[in-house]
Order: sequence, then structure tokens, then C-alpha cells
Amino acid sequence: MKVYLSGEIHTDWRDQIIAAAQGLDVDFAGPVTDHAASDDCGVAIMGAEPKKFWHDHKGAKLNAIRTRHGIETADIVVVRFGDQYKQWNAAFDAGMAAALGKSLVVMHGADHQHALKEIDAAALAVVETPQQVAEILRYVLTGTLSKP
Repeated sequence: MKVYLSGEIHTDWRDQIIAAAQGLDVDFAGPVTDHAASDDCGVAIMGAEPKKFWHDHKGAKLNAIRTRHGIETADIVVVRFGDQYKQWNAAFDAGMAAALGKSLVVMHGADHQHALKEIDAAALAVVETPQQVAEILRYVLTGTLSKP
């Protein structure tokens, strides 16, 4: 099963899911989580830009190639909304996954329930922890629950 892990890049939630899903037949993919590399990929490959808008524009388009491919080829898309920053990219990825009919799992804290209610309504599961995501993957793949 292919799982795309989208959303905030400031915590180790992806590593926690991958570790908790050990032994399952899952291939994980996700965005580049090195913030500087992600921001600067366009100018590093296609040349410098004097204006920040075009610098960001080039990087965003290259990252969109990776993101679109990851979401389009995924069986399940997990989108994490963190506690910091406005995460428009995560909301966009969730909408894209929903529009493509992908199985969508959304992860965020209780404090985001109201702000994300429309995104949560499009998801097949809404959770708060990486462990819950791993348990969903285990259940979907094996039909079994972990023993407490």
C-alpha cells in the first residue's frame, strides 16, 4: 500500500508513523521536509531570481510536481495540521486528495476542530496522534487490531 504523508514539517510525526507501522507492507512518501531545500529547489536548479516572489514561485512549482505525483499514486493520504503556522499547503493537499477520491486521514489537535471542520468532513478518519494513523494502517491492511 502506498501512503503519502502530507502536512507540517516541523515535528517528527512522519517518523513516528513509519516506526509504528514496521512490519506492514506500506511504502511511505511525502514532501521534502528540509525547509531550506524545499524553498530553494527552484532557483538551485533553474537559476537565481532577483525578486522573492519568483524565487518562491519556482520552488512551489517544482514541489507541486512531487506533491501531485505523491498524492495521485497514493492509496491513502494522511494530512497533518500542526500547532504552528498557517498551513495552506496542507489544506490544499487535503482538498486535492478528496477531489481525487483518495482515502483521506486527517490528523490535528482538538484545538483545530472548528477551523478544520470542512476538511474533517471530507476525511474518512480524523485522529490526533501518529499511533492512531499506524493503527488505521494496520487495521486496513490486516483486519486486525493491536493488542493493548
